[in-house]
Amino acid sequence: MASKALPTLAGGSVGLARYLDDIRKFPMLEPAQEFMLAKRWQQHGDSEAAHQLVTSHMRLVARIAMGYRGYGLPIGEVISEGNVGLMQAVKRFEPDKGFRLATYAMWWIRASIQEYILRSWSLVKMGTTAAQKKLFFNLRRAKGQIQALEEGDLKPEHVKAIATKLGVPEEDVISMNRRLSGDASLNAPVRADQESGEWQDWLVDDTPDQEERLAESEEKGMRHGYLTRALETLNERERRIFEARRLAEDPATLEDLSTEFGVSRERIRQIEVRAFEKVQKAVQMSARSTEISARTPSPALPPPGEAKRLRKSA
Repeated sequence: MASKALPTLAGGSVGLARYLDDIRKFPMLEPAQEFMLAKRWQQHGDSEAAHQLVTSHMRLVARIAMGYRGYGLPIGEVISEGNVGLMQAVKRFEPDKGFRLATYAMWWIRASIQEYILRSWSLVKMGTTAAQKKLFFNLRRAKGQIQALEEGDLKPEHVKAIATKLGVPEEDVISMNRRLSGDASLNAPVRADQESGEWQDWLVDDTPDQEERLAESEEKGMRHGYLTRALETLNERERRIFEARRLAEDPATLEDLSTEFGVSRERIRQIEVRAFEKVQKAVQMSARSTEISARTPSPALPPPGEAKRLRKSA
């Protein structure tokens, strides 16, 4: 994809330190810069633009990869797999959809790393379905949340709580816990032939880093602003019906609203459809105006579930 070679990661702690120093030299991109580079790559196949998009996000890959150190795999290989995911994200990124590249790329980076871990773990023969993958990568965190930190088999109440939380059978929780735990202690060395520390030193850190939180907050704030301004285009009745049907935690029925306003259910449905169309048009117009003035991406109207969460957080 890129015309220039990317920084390479040599083995050992010295090689990792040098690599991290190298990728810190690449500047972070402002939203307008990122948008224009993405458009150059999307429309003209500009490899230099793709190179800048990739290198400016390699720090994000390294941060995400560090969260997967607890699986006993060389961190250099984990980072390399994450970079593969990043390049796939850049290749498929559509800037007009309203997301920053970091927000979009996080999914590709994690997916690439997780697939690599599943391929590498010979113990895990069952991690093929979406539910089993979720269990594999979330079991440690789920155990920590309910203070199930003792070694050996989980207590029945802990098994039930984890199975319910992750949406998997209790038998899968028991089996996966035994596969991941085995007879090893957290105080055992990672490798017997080298001083690599104990397993407890490499537990996964699931806390989102600052860049992830910033990207998610930026996306959420942008969408919330578009939706809030769009709602102002509705009259009182349209807004009441739209919010009751599309944004409420428990959406009102057509029957309830027809009784409230003294009209037929079909009339309520027509008003709801008209209100949605007005909000959608207002969002699109506001987004185009923002794009012209600031050259930032244009988001689509949030789906009902996401719009409801945004409204509750306002």
